[in-house]
Amino acid sequence: MDQRKLEELMKIIQESNKIVFFGGAGVSVASNIPDFRGANGLYNYSPEEIISHHFFMSHTKEFYDFYFSKMVYPNALPNACHKALKYLEDKKKLLSIVTQNIDNLHQAAGSSVVRELHGSVKRNYCMKCHKYYDISDIKLEGIPKCSCGGIIKPDVVLYEEGLDEKVINNAIKDISTCDTLIIAGTSLVVYPAASFIRFFRGKHLVIINIGETSYDNLCDLVIDGKVEEYLNIDNFKKYGI
Repeated sequence: MDQRKLEELMKIIQESNKIVFFGGAGVSVASNIPDFRGANGLYNYSPEEIISHHFFMSHTKEFYDFYFSKMVYPNALPNACHKALKYLEDKKKLLSIVTQNIDNLHQAAGSSVVRELHGSVKRNYCMKCHKYYDISDIKLEGIPKCSCGGIIKPDVVLYEEGLDEKVINNAIKDISTCDTLIIAGTSLVVYPAASFIRFFRGKHLVIINIGETSYDNLCDLVIDGKVEEYLNIDNFKKYGI
């Protein structure tokens, strides 16, 4: 961990009162959920085809075989970063979380304002009667069926599907009005989500990620490292946050 950069980050957080956290798959790696785009992540399986709307409709069983084995982690728990963001919310410093993740771990940590750009594995709906099913209500094998006989579909945004307009508008509003934007655990290559960064008009732009991003040159602070090593409650308390 870079001590100088940690001190810079803590100073920025101390000065901030309207922080938006924009997170990607790297945020959940410490919860033992693979980074989709990491060297050993799910993209080795070329999921663009599998996790698409047309594949779900035409090869539902194969979709769910992949989805349940590679994308649903019912036993995953919030890690230090998730808990740190809840801490910042309690301290009235965090405006919202904008996440590309579908694991529901921010809510599990207690965060109340979470903009889920790509939906959540927690929510599922019958395609026929629209009955809601929590992930705990579904057997994680085969094709889940509703009591009416319809196929249950996860409330996640598949390839070829558009993002929820209300979620987009709220995310852009938050990013455009916050004083500090902390981007973490994402290489910022997934669009349109990555393009939301251009709406930032605040004072401090921070990126915490393993590896470079195309936005590094626009930032006040760039940290090459694991987000949970920098954003955690112990560091906050050590620096009086």
